[in-house]
Amino acid sequence: MRTALLLTLLVLSIALGARAVEPQRVDQSAISAARPPQLLSAYHFFEDAAGRDPTPGVTPYDLNTPLYSDGALKFRYLYLPPGQQAAYRADGVFEFPVGAVLIKSFAFAADMRTPGYAVRLLETRLLIRRAEGWSALAYVWNEAQSEARLSPIGATIPTRFIDEAGAEVALDWLVPNRNQCAGCHARAGAVQPIGPTARNLNRDMRTVARYEDQVSHWQRIGLITGAPAAAEIPVAPNAYDPESGTLDARARTYLDVNCAHCHNPEGPANTSGLDLRWNASPAITWGVRKRPVAAGRGSAGMEFAIEPGHPERSILVHRMESTDPGVMMPELGRQLVDERAVALMREWIAEMDESGAPRAR
Repeated sequence: MRTALLLTLLVLSIALGARAVEPQRVDQSAISAARPPQLLSAYHFFEDAAGRDPTPGVTPYDLNTPLYSDGALKFRYLYLPPGQQAAYRADGVFEFPVGAVLIKSFAFAADMRTPGYAVRLLETRLLIRRAEGWSALAYVWNEAQSEARLSPIGATIPTRFIDEAGAEVALDWLVPNRNQCAGCHARAGAVQPIGPTARNLNRDMRTVARYEDQVSHWQRIGLITGAPAAAEIPVAPNAYDPESGTLDARARTYLDVNCAHCHNPEGPANTSGLDLRWNASPAITWGVRKRPVAAGRGSAGMEFAIEPGHPERSILVHRMESTDPGVMMPELGRQLVDERAVALMREWIAEMDESGAPRAR
């Protein structure tokens, strides 16, 4: 009798121990809930309270050229429901299944010259693929960095840090409300992701056993289907890295990532007549000798969005280097000037011939 009891207790102990170390799983009911959870932790996307250690099934990823957001650090993750895959597209964002979640956390290090130390998370944004379309949610992190709470009306977070040039920066980080999320992510009236395209995802990454390109890795582990051989996958350069592509390719990529989500024929800024997608043509569609639809402070009396050879007379540069809310572009998502991007645009326009093509050297 005593032996049987001891065996029962041993089996129970082993079972409880196994349950204690069993990996936490993402909560599907939280993702599909008609009323989203108030706390980010309810989804179980992360194993740690600080939101940096993803749960099994939540995959970190990175982009060749990210959207500029005042230089903030960004931590990106993808979740797909068990057994589901995204469909590869050579152009545009992949087709994600219902239940997919794109997770992006924004943060600053106390000193951005050492971005791995003293990192403070500000917000985590979710794009959840529902049957009726994508839903955008923003969760704001508390001071203790132990939880993030849903904030559908947005928020303002006082933020201080030292930037990469060593200057002290103080700004009020603006968490977008639902309407502002739709303002950037709208395409043909519906919310759509911006970053996860084949071109922008196609980058080398280190896996457990090898280096491989990120898109091929996603296909190998079953996240996507339909991807071609690695050599056939298009690749975008890092807009800030002269070694990653030509000046023309880097400039067009920057505009594609930072501006084309609004400036395209189906975007919220389609009335401007500008199409800033990387493959738009002819050159007038992306601004070369294109006059503004409506003159005003935004044009500063200049004639063209881009005047080849003259960045100082190009509206595009003027609006990128402004912080005036009535002039600056993009209108949302930044308060600071992306100095590296302005330098890139100046060099690019200065090197253009009259057709908008790079000058022969």
